[in-house]
Amino acid sequence: MIPSGGRSGILTLTIKDKGVLYASYMPFIKRGGLFIPTSKSYLYGDEVFLLLSLMDEPDKIPIPGKVVWLTPKGSQGNKAAGIGIQFTGDDEIAKGKIETYLAGALGSDRPTHTM
Repeated sequence: MIPSGGRSGILTLTIKDKGVLYASYMPFIKRGGLFIPTSKSYLYGDEVFLLLSLMDEPDKIPIPGKVVWLTPKGSQGNKAAGIGIQFTGDDEIAKGKIETYLAGALGSDRPTHTM
C-alpha cells in the first residue's frame, strides 16, 4: 500500500495484493470505504479525493470521499495510524470492483485495519 497526500485534498493509494485490499476495505460503511494508512492529521468530515490503483488494472479509479474513521498513532492493538474514507460519489464502480476482488472473503473473521 502506498498512500500520499495531505489534509483535504488528493490522496493516491496503490493496492496490489488481495490480503491488503481485504484489510483496507470497509464494507460496513454505506457506499463502501477504504482505510488509508497515513501519519497526516485529518478531521472527521474532511473531504478528500482518492485516486486508487487496484491490483494490475491500468487505470486509476477516481473516488470522492470524506473522512469517517480516524486511527491515531499509538492506538491500542498496534493498529496502523490512518483514516477511513467513505465513498461519496454517485457511481459505485470502486465498490463493485473491490467486492469482485474480495468475493468469498468478505465474511471472513480475519482482522482488518479497522475492526
